[in-house]
Formats: sequence, C-alpha cells, structure tokens
Amino acid sequence: MTAEEQENLIQIRRKKAQILLEIEQLKDEIADVVSQIDNLEVLCDEKSNPRKKHLSTGRKKFNMDPKKGIEYLIEHELLQNTADDVAQFLFKGEGLNKTAIGDYLGEKNDFNIDVLKSFVNLHEFSDTILVQALRQFLWSFRLPGEAQKIDRMMECFAQRYCELNPQVFSCTDTCFVLSFSIIMLNTSLHNPSVKEKMTVDRFITMNRGIDNGKDLPQELLANLYDSIKKEPFKIPEDDGNDLMHTFFNPVKEGWLWKQGGRYKSWKRRWFILNDNCLYYFQYTTDKEPKGIIPLERVQVRDVMDKGKTHCFELYSTSNDVIKACKTDAEGKVIEGSHNVYRMSASTGEEKAEWVNAIKLVYHSFNQLINQLIN
Repeated sequence: MTAEEQENLIQIRRKKAQILLEIEQLKDEIADVVSQIDNLEVLCDEKSNPRKKHLSTGRKKFNMDPKKGIEYLIEHELLQNTADDVAQFLFKGEGLNKTAIGDYLGEKNDFNIDVLKSFVNLHEFSDTILVQALRQFLWSFRLPGEAQKIDRMMECFAQRYCELNPQVFSCTDTCFVLSFSIIMLNTSLHNPSVKEKMTVDRFITMNRGIDNGKDLPQELLANLYDSIKKEPFKIPEDDGNDLMHTFFNPVKEGWLWKQGGRYKSWKRRWFILNDNCLYYFQYTTDKEPKGIIPLERVQVRDVMDKGKTHCFELYSTSNDVIKACKTDAEGKVIEGSHNVYRMSASTGEEKAEWVNAIKLVYHSFNQLINQLIN
C-alpha cells in the first residue's frame, strides 16, 4: 500500500468515526426531545390536576403508615369515607406497598374489617379451583406475620370462595382449614430453612376429618399437593422501594435541567435532595433514581452558561472525581467520572433556593462530622 493510499484510508476511518459520533449525538438529542415531551406532559398534567400531587403524597403516607395515609386521602377528598371506596383503592394498588396493604387489611377494628370484606369481594373466584383462587388472592397483598390477622383474612377468603363455588365444600370451615394447610404446605416445600419437607401422605393425613368430620377425597388432596410442589405461591414484591424513607420527606425536590457528561446536551430531571445526597429521576413516578450524587466534599457555586440561564454546578473541593453513580441504558450501575455537575433552574429564585438548600445540607453534614471527630 502506497503512502497516498494509507493517507486515504486514515481519512476514511476518521470520517467514519466522525459519522458514528454524530449518529450517537443525534440519538442522544432525539432521546432528549422525547424525554422533554414526556416531562412536559407530566408537568401539564400535574398543573391541570393538582389532586394528583395530593394522591402521590397520600400513597407515600400510606406506605409509611397505612392508617395515616387513608386518613390523609379521605381528608383531601381523594377517597370517600366508606369501606367500599377504600377497598377499591387497595385493590387497584397503584404505587402502594403490598406489605402495607396486608397490615391495613389485617387490623382488628370495625372499619378495617369492613374494608377487608369489601376487598375480598372484589376478587372473582367463580369456577376456579381452590389453589388458583389462593394464588390470585395472595398476590394482591403480602400476608402479615401475625396469626390473628392471617386468620381474619383467610376466614373472609373462605366465605367468598364458598359463596361463589357452593358445590365444592360442605361448609366454609372446610375451605378455611384446607386453605391454611395449603399455605403451610407451600412454606414446607419451598422455604429453604425447612429441612424436613412435607410428603403427600403427611399432607393427606394432616387434613383428615376436616370436612365436618369426614375426609376429603385423597385425589383432591394429592392434586393440591402436586400443584404447590410444581409451582410455589408467588410472593408479591413491595411497590415501595427501600429508599422510600429517603424520598418521603426530602429537604427539597423539583425539576432541573442537567447537563450531560459525554455529550453536553441538557436533560430535564426530577431532583430530590436528602440525606446529604442529590438524587435525580427521569420521571416523578420512577421508583429508583437514575443517578445519585453524594455531597461529601462537594460544594455548589453559581456559573454562567451560553446555552442555559440560572445555572449552578456542584464541584469537588479536593479536585477529585465526584463519587457519584448512575444507571446506563441497560440498567447497569456505573460510577461517574465528573469533576463537576452542572444544573439549570427555570427561574433565578428557584436557582437560589437550590443553591441555599445544598449549602445548608453540606454545612450541616460537615458540622456533624466535626462533632464526631472531636
């Protein structure tokens, strides 16, 4: 290959690399536009419907304290003070913690018991075998740990199942006891801490005489055993994540524009300041942050930017990389590699609020560290 050909090849490779870079930048800009449209739709929706903000707060309160959450929603006229309306809210379960739902349904007072009955009646068990009905029921909440709460729940379940399937069992007590036995069987077969697994013969023996003194057909019990052995009950994951307490009562939260690192495009993100960290999300409804910026050895300052107004940035006081992390497009957590993070607020007043809030958190944290050291 001649020198001229080598030079042409180098030029072609450079052009190819430039084209690929421009394509990546274009993809990023398209994603940014789509994100802005989505965020503007959310913002417009919140402005046109302020009840949505109260509903979000009510859900957070419910996940922290179910009783207070329901009281808040009733107070703000987002729920009627009726068992049926509260049961509908819990049955839909949007943004609700499954454990909190179970705790609320299991409480022993007249209103909660009425809610439990209404909640169970929202399930459709007609022409459904018992084990499948149980799977459906136990997926709508997480069973609480207290035996008395479980007892009340399973009693309501048995009444509802027998009401819709009167030909299956001679009485609700039979359904009640057998349902308990199935739950115990599931624990025995699929809980790793249980060393001695229940056999089908033992399961059949355990359920002798539960049908008004008579035995249920062995074939029925054997089929129930096989069903649970092949497919354990699915335990619903909590809709409220582990960071719920952090996000419940933040120092400050709101929309900001954040400048990208690799490509200097601006993306609108929902920021939450709390626990000496700055969290940012793509949407207000996201359960997990897109990124976390710890404020240790990080300060904030005003900056000027040609592309945006009302800008400020976080910078490392030690000239090191800020110890931050974010999730990539595939959901993997990667460490940040930035010395600064630049943000833009919609107004000068909003910028000042963010800067002051970050400074306050930073100084409070450092005072605490100094106290511990001294």
